[in-house]
Amino acid sequence: MAQDPKPFADAPPVELDEKFQDNTDKRLKGVVYWLTMIYGAFGISIAINQTFNIGPFGFVLLDNSYYYILIAIFLSLAFLIFPAVKRHSEYVPFYDWIMFALTNFAGFYLAYHGGEMVERGWDTVAPMEPTIVAALMCFLALEGVRRAGGIILFGVCIVFFLFPLWTEHAPGFLWGIGKTPPELVRSYAMGFESIVGVPMRVAGNILIGFLIFGAALVVTGGGEFFMNFAAALLGKSRGGPAKVAIVASGFFGSLSGSVISNVVTTGQLTIPTMKRAGYPAAYAGAVEACASTGGTLMPPVMGAVAFLMAEFLNIPYADIVIAAAVPSLLFYAALLLQVDGYAAVNGLKGQPAEEIPDFMETIKGGWFYIFSLGLLVYLLVFARLELYAPYYATVALLVSVFLFRRHNRFNWTQFKALIIESTKTIANIIAILAGIGVIVGSLAFTGVGGAFSRELVGIAQGSLWLLLVMGALTSFLLGMGVTVSACYIFLAIVMGPALIEFGLDPVASHLFILYWGMLSYITPPVALAAVASSVIAQSNQMETAFKAMRLGSITFVLPFIMVLTPALILRGDPFDVVVTITACSIAVVLLAGGFEGYLYGIGPVGIPIRALLFAGAAGFLYPSYTSYAITAAATVGAYTVIYMTQKGKRSAVG
Repeated sequence: MAQDPKPFADAPPVELDEKFQDNTDKRLKGVVYWLTMIYGAFGISIAINQTFNIGPFGFVLLDNSYYYILIAIFLSLAFLIFPAVKRHSEYVPFYDWIMFALTNFAGFYLAYHGGEMVERGWDTVAPMEPTIVAALMCFLALEGVRRAGGIILFGVCIVFFLFPLWTEHAPGFLWGIGKTPPELVRSYAMGFESIVGVPMRVAGNILIGFLIFGAALVVTGGGEFFMNFAAALLGKSRGGPAKVAIVASGFFGSLSGSVISNVVTTGQLTIPTMKRAGYPAAYAGAVEACASTGGTLMPPVMGAVAFLMAEFLNIPYADIVIAAAVPSLLFYAALLLQVDGYAAVNGLKGQPAEEIPDFMETIKGGWFYIFSLGLLVYLLVFARLELYAPYYATVALLVSVFLFRRHNRFNWTQFKALIIESTKTIANIIAILAGIGVIVGSLAFTGVGGAFSRELVGIAQGSLWLLLVMGALTSFLLGMGVTVSACYIFLAIVMGPALIEFGLDPVASHLFILYWGMLSYITPPVALAAVASSVIAQSNQMETAFKAMRLGSITFVLPFIMVLTPALILRGDPFDVVVTITACSIAVVLLAGGFEGYLYGIGPVGIPIRALLFAGAAGFLYPSYTSYAITAAATVGAYTVIYMTQKGKRSAVG
């Protein structure tokens, strides 16, 4: 057994389309690099000070002043990191330095006047000077979201930004309380429901710590460890490379929270390996697309949306983690079973022995990654220390890497990389959330958010199924054009209350929105995750997207089960929880068998039996004890008949 195996070393480099490349490093050189590191370290220190209430020299920041300082630091850096146009991706033109300076001025000005802003109600009536600064802040927030979030999200933000100017003349439920331009910019920039509203509060209070933890894992080699860990665990099994891709992308996606970055990071290694093992290019790309998409639904981190969900529902983040655990595990179980069935039908083997890392050697070389993750989960779920958990876990990881890793210990170079990676990620999320804040503010100022919810309930006319279908389609369509965070925030305001008004579980309702918003990543015509993976796999984009949609088909069903049977998210009577999870687990096995034409204990099966498998899966997925009982009896009977028939055929052949 090789002592230092590199199971993915032979993967050929793939030139990605420019829209999937991370070109920010091309700007991070010279003065921009050092400014990003020093200024970013200052911003991270401010966040740590605010979280732990250190208060050096008796200095304590008001909450709104703290958020404005974060904007001043990280939004200003976003103008240096993210280019305004593609042709400026390798250097910083003069106007980006102007944007940097203006953002610092506006952010620190509003931070300095934070107390006065609250005491005198500047969000309603303010002198001319702060009103001009507020208008500047609105412009900077919108330009920041254009650079970090893309033109479609920018367009959505512009529509909502201007909406209060004409809502008094809008028809029906779109009518709302209007504002003049000065009132509008004051409300957006100096109110507590917009740019420094819920999204920014989540980023400043909770999310920054988790982004730093994720960056620490990356710069210390955590991605490589989880890849090797998955290979050592599953690489030898049939179709091993696909299983490695699923597990590794699940780990990475849970921590990074970004679907596309997950695809282009892990996919560069896993997709070529799957192709060498015998998986068709489109199938390999589809596996990676699904696994990367599911990572954002996988605890413990789940990206920014889970923190936003906890804030909207006013419940501990740990409750979200616990609720999301079983559905995400079912999603990955469905993926693993399908690639295993495909490998069994097509005779695909595992990776060559010389490419498989030794399991114990892998654990010895990276146990601290598992320890830090375990510590994070413990602090989140059991100790309920959401604010402090990521910082404690980061310190534990860095100290362990420094003390116990024999080679490439944590050093000054890695420390600089940690600051740079953390700053880039925080700048990206601050820029996006500051812009998204205008969506929240627009719906809050005008009152249209509540009216929209009531309108949905009225259209449904008491039909829960109609409301769910409308919610699913709305989430899916909105998810095509904007980030997951933007999609969730909008629908949490307008769709969440409508679902809850029907008596549905609040957590299940919000997970329903999240799951359907995520589906656009693997569903044509957009299917961004599938498109990105098809570039690496060198496969047809639409073929890859349709295969990804098929592999992730369980995700179309799970949201409905969650809202109709909250036992799936571990809420309710323990007996209901056990029965529901068992039924859904059996359904996943049958569904995978139907799609791949493989039944465990029997082998490859034809179209008639595959149709029976789909019928059995539908029976177990329908939330009804009667359905469970009838389907279970029918499944046992059918399986017995099929098994005896197949056994008789084998005996006759023998």
